[in-house]
Amino acid sequence: MSRRILVVCHEGRPDAVAAADNLSAALQANGIDTIRDGSAEGVELAIVLGGDGTILRAAEVARRHDVPLLGVNLGHVGFLAEAEEEALPDVVDRVVARDYLVEERMTLDITITRPDGTVERDWAINEAAVEKGARARMVEATIGVDGRGLSTFGCDGIVLATPTGSTAYAFSGGGPIVWPDVDALLVVPVAAHALFARPLVVGPNSVLEVEVLPYEEKHAVVWCDGRRMLDAPAGSRIRVCRGAQPVRLARMSQLPFSGRLVAKFRLPVQGWRGVRERA
Repeated sequence: MSRRILVVCHEGRPDAVAAADNLSAALQANGIDTIRDGSAEGVELAIVLGGDGTILRAAEVARRHDVPLLGVNLGHVGFLAEAEEEALPDVVDRVVARDYLVEERMTLDITITRPDGTVERDWAINEAAVEKGARARMVEATIGVDGRGLSTFGCDGIVLATPTGSTAYAFSGGGPIVWPDVDALLVVPVAAHALFARPLVVGPNSVLEVEVLPYEEKHAVVWCDGRRMLDAPAGSRIRVCRGAQPVRLARMSQLPFSGRLVAKFRLPVQGWRGVRERA
């Protein structure tokens, strides 16, 4: 049976399309069939060319069929990507040889129960972000963990994140960086008007809740990975827990997560173990 690989790129970017063409040609030259931006059914791997946004889009397709993703960064930070564009020849060689590992990343299952009784469900690999529906207004909300309320405040938003998402929106909101092999969930209030509105890190089996208070008919929305928006009118309850189905990421490098942080964020490490910055 022939091998099949899904190639996903940002079709609106000529450089990404050209890279996908070259990658597909190289894989086909090694006897591997490629599919471009289609279904992940029956493929062994999805190779994604682009930034984190393109990888998140591909995750929506690959997760349905439990297919691992291998990201090649054509964007800026590309934190979810495994390789940079200049490493594409090595990516081809490693994929042909099946020389890669697959790790699972926690996801979130999100349930919104609205005051009219309607229920909507979604998922995320990075975060569910509860945000104000109108620019001039705050979100008035109560947060709770495991069935107990913790605090009520007005804010610009509340980020409910996985460890993978700790370096995304949660990080921008002042949350901690959590290593991806740590089983945990994060709650990060954004611009909250309250004394007790610190970021929280809770266990993986905890249930997080946000209730949008029915004050002044204030409206909120929930963004799942910044890609899918769900309405959360005043009186809604947002429930977030560990997802039943993870996302699988293909890894070629044994670089520890600390090394990835340094490389992606270009962190200064001069002086570590006596190493000095060279002129």
